[in-house]
Amino acid sequence: MWLARVPYRTVLSVTGPDASKFLGGLLAASIPHASSSAPAPFYSAFINAQGRVLYDAFVYPHPTDAAGFLLDHDARESPAPPLVAMLKRFVLRSRVAIRPVAHEWDVWQAWGTGVRVPDLARRWRWARSGAVENVWTDSETPWSADEPCVLVDRRAPGMGRRMLVPAGETPREAKDHDAVDGDEYTYHRILNGVPEGVNEIVPLQSFPMESNLDIMGGVDFRKGCYVGQELTVRTYHTGLIRKRILPVRLSPPPNTSLPPSLDIHLSVPPEEQMEGDAASRPRPRATGKLLTTIPERGVGLALLRLEHLDAVERGDLSLNIDTESGKFEVQHWWPDWFPRTKQVGDEDAHSSNSE
Repeated sequence: MWLARVPYRTVLSVTGPDASKFLGGLLAASIPHASSSAPAPFYSAFINAQGRVLYDAFVYPHPTDAAGFLLDHDARESPAPPLVAMLKRFVLRSRVAIRPVAHEWDVWQAWGTGVRVPDLARRWRWARSGAVENVWTDSETPWSADEPCVLVDRRAPGMGRRMLVPAGETPREAKDHDAVDGDEYTYHRILNGVPEGVNEIVPLQSFPMESNLDIMGGVDFRKGCYVGQELTVRTYHTGLIRKRILPVRLSPPPNTSLPPSLDIHLSVPPEEQMEGDAASRPRPRATGKLLTTIPERGVGLALLRLEHLDAVERGDLSLNIDTESGKFEVQHWWPDWFPRTKQVGDEDAHSSNSE
């Protein structure tokens, strides 16, 4: 088992009799219920009216306020307003209280052998746009861990359990397992192709499906009205998903962290070039952006245009980054769990009775 405090996270408290209705009008996923009345934890995102992501967040039922919630989200500065300020703009007459509680809670993640995670089979529903969503039965509460302030991280298989722990304390799992550095958790996410936070799901720029929020279970396309719903659902039904976030390997590994949002360009491998070809060929527009890296591991996450990846995988084109410190080849891969193509047993959204 691996156990790490998740870096760069903070916690907000949203309490009051209208807390569920208030968050339901802002989050892209429906609030699940483990029973007829008790809400269950889940993962989702706040989206603006232009259909772009503001913050992704984990939502937990409040341990002492039956009507309240705790939100675990990125604490780093971003182009978007702070989440607490954004939420307060929408309060109006809602009977809710919003306050930062970072001094009360730390965010931890446990994964690997020995982590208790119920085995729920993944089934996928495909839209014509290329959007893909998890299909759970009405009796399944896939995020629930049946413990206060703990959830099963369903963004990808093997992600483990996420938990809120009183500030300064360690999870009970720490009695039998040593905690590792937060970079180990980031490495675990990268290997599984799971973006998180403002450097990877860039506020005011990222679209939900391009950021894999559909695949990770953060969007409910059959949910009623919420901010950003119109454009998100329109894209699901009539748009085309042109990009996805995928893990990448950098060759050679960089000596230091590369700045976020570096352009990734296409080029013709040297063995495929004709004499004089490179000099005469105009530099193509960027085919993606490098979002994050762990330089000592030589891996990262990148937002890539899907239309070019077949040619890259055939060896007809290559992906590269040019920096002041040198040139790096970028090699993407598809995590084993990732729904790259429709498989036997998957559903078509247009033929689903739930649409």
